[in-house]
Amino acid sequence: MPAPTLPQTLGELRASKNFSEARLKTRSVKDEMRGNLMARLKARETVFPGIVGYEDTVIPQIVNAVLSKQNFILLGLRGQAKSRILRALTALLDEKMPFMAGCEIRDNPYLPLCRRCRDLIAERGDATPIAWLGRDERYVEKLATPDVTVADLIGDLDPIKAARGGEDLSNELTMHYGLLPRANRGLFAVNELPDLAGKIQVALFNIMQEGDVQIKGYPVRLALDVALVFSANPEDYTARGKIITPLKDRIGSEIRTHYPETLEEGIAITTQEAWAVRGDGTIEIPQYLREVVEQVAFSAREDKKVDKRSGVSQRLPISTLELVVSNAERRALVTGDATVLPRVSDIYAAMPGITGKLELEYEGEMRGADTVVRELIRSAVGKIYDRYFDGEDMQQIEQWFNLGGTVKLDEDQPAATALKVLKGIQGLLEKLTPLGVKSGDAAAKVVAAAEFLLEGLVAHRKLSRNEQHGFAAEKSVRPREREEATSDRKELEMEYEDWQRGRRSRRGGGLN
Repeated sequence: MPAPTLPQTLGELRASKNFSEARLKTRSVKDEMRGNLMARLKARETVFPGIVGYEDTVIPQIVNAVLSKQNFILLGLRGQAKSRILRALTALLDEKMPFMAGCEIRDNPYLPLCRRCRDLIAERGDATPIAWLGRDERYVEKLATPDVTVADLIGDLDPIKAARGGEDLSNELTMHYGLLPRANRGLFAVNELPDLAGKIQVALFNIMQEGDVQIKGYPVRLALDVALVFSANPEDYTARGKIITPLKDRIGSEIRTHYPETLEEGIAITTQEAWAVRGDGTIEIPQYLREVVEQVAFSAREDKKVDKRSGVSQRLPISTLELVVSNAERRALVTGDATVLPRVSDIYAAMPGITGKLELEYEGEMRGADTVVRELIRSAVGKIYDRYFDGEDMQQIEQWFNLGGTVKLDEDQPAATALKVLKGIQGLLEKLTPLGVKSGDAAAKVVAAAEFLLEGLVAHRKLSRNEQHGFAAEKSVRPREREEATSDRKELEMEYEDWQRGRRSRRGGGLN
């Protein structure tokens, strides 16, 4: 049965049961969102599909803000799904909304604000044309930058419009509407709010408190119907930062976002967002490798060489996993292997996807981004290794290397060739059971698991590995080398302390 056609004129709209005049006049955007949210909660539907890890923290706070009909701001570091949540709010709007056809500010047919729409209704009455907006079209977003003007946001005089229409500049028809009026009867989002200049933040006062805006040069106030939502970095969102206190006071709720709290949450997000399913489905990503990739991000967030104020975006494991799969894909194309199965060595090959997403502290900059990232990968491998092999006796494998054994796994080596080499390591393949690997499994699967085990031993300093010789016995550090390493470390710490003192001095502005 075909869906009923929507009313196309004001007369048809008035005759419709679903869009009564009383309902559309009194039901604001915030009422609409509140009503649809209540219906979702009663039906026990997921409020924000695709948002992982916020079920017990962020989402309940957003729900409370919407039920309270408040404007709110999401405070969080980069890569915490702030923009995604703001855009997902459109799901709480009605599927279709009627407005005056051709109106720049999407006027309510029963309660028009602009002069043009009032004149049109007076002229044409019930024959006035009506158009319809989908819920996604009712979302307007602006990235705050220092060059945004009041005209961009609110509006201004338009001399060109006046000249073309032969209108006097004092006529309402010569107004140019900014983004905020154009978001009328919808959602208006400002990303990175503190980056707006102070005078532009002042321009938001009226819409947030009295619910209207006044466009420069006109004695006309537009009583807009709009829900305002914002995002910001907590570093900037302070009274001493870039946000002005009166605007901060007008925002109903401040909701803090966060990074995934568990490895499993992080893996779920990365699996959902990363482009890892490709081609004919011959790509297989071991679970332990997904855990290592995610652990790199977790380790970076805890590492003192990484700037905590900047944060480590969830985009890091997403882009890293994509590069890991691509490197394994490239190897399979070169070697002719039928299955694309990533290894730990592919994570090292994905370092360009990691270094660009880390802001380093002074000590990290001194050591170099590549060195820091290699340490993070090794640390991540060690932690995930403990998940699978904690308490396992690896003495037989260590002894094989201590007796002079070495193994070099070439990055572009076919899986079958690498497996022959690995079979020579006494007791290695028998230890892969915790990873779900059996002796009869495909060569690529066994090689990837064996490499992970060996990398875990390297991370725990049971073995050593370098690019030239591959895996070998761990060499003890000679006393002189140990002293030199300690001396270098002390020198680095002294330089770091000097840098911090200089930084504090600059922040103090030279005041006594």
